[in-house]
Amino acid sequence: MWRVRLFHVGDDGLLVEMPAAAGRSFGLEQGTPLVAVMTVGQNRWVFHARVVGTGPIAVGRSATLRLSAPERVERCVRREFLRVSTTELRLPGVECAPLLTPSSVVSAEAANREAILSMERSPLRLAGEGQEQLLPEVGPSFRARLLNLGGGGVGLLVGKDDAAAAGKCRLMWMRLDLSPHVPIPLGITAKQAHTHIDSEQNLYLGLAFEFAFNPSHREFIVEQITRFVGLVQGARKAA
Repeated sequence: MWRVRLFHVGDDGLLVEMPAAAGRSFGLEQGTPLVAVMTVGQNRWVFHARVVGTGPIAVGRSATLRLSAPERVERCVRREFLRVSTTELRLPGVECAPLLTPSSVVSAEAANREAILSMERSPLRLAGEGQEQLLPEVGPSFRARLLNLGGGGVGLLVGKDDAAAAGKCRLMWMRLDLSPHVPIPLGITAKQAHTHIDSEQNLYLGLAFEFAFNPSHREFIVEQITRFVGLVQGARKAA
């Protein structure tokens, strides 16, 4: 999922910002089905759309994406918007923990990269077989759900039981589950950008990827996310 800017609405469809991951934009194939959720004031609306093609270059922006006009728009009850049956969303899980020693992520990220690449070279190997997942120095972990991915970070939804602890995390270690397309969870360092508490005391947590401690990890994360998007598109087309 991505959060993108809406540039234009017309009878012929919508013009939106090109999706991005870790600061790198990439296109979606023509005909790719999408679910869009848009907030106007206090109301949230959901609809289905398809990629029509790329659009013109926006001022100060990269190429844009053209989407088909929705045939039907459905209003979502705010507290239930993640459970609207028509969206068919399957939100990946994320394991998070406060990062205690930032420098310890270097070896953990390197080990995570090598484990994923090794399993991609040997796809029949079972996840975790013959190896322990090396972790940086972190505090107690908690679970979250991935809401959006792109622009150099992620949006997470944290349950109310963990909201207080999660809101205090300025630096965080995440294990992002993109299975089955990525064989084991991606290990990523992130820093808190913004937070929001909803009416049920759940926490929306906006995080920016942090590569200052291990700059070489950026390219690997970009490659994996781009590969994940391509595989998901291929699976949808095959279905």
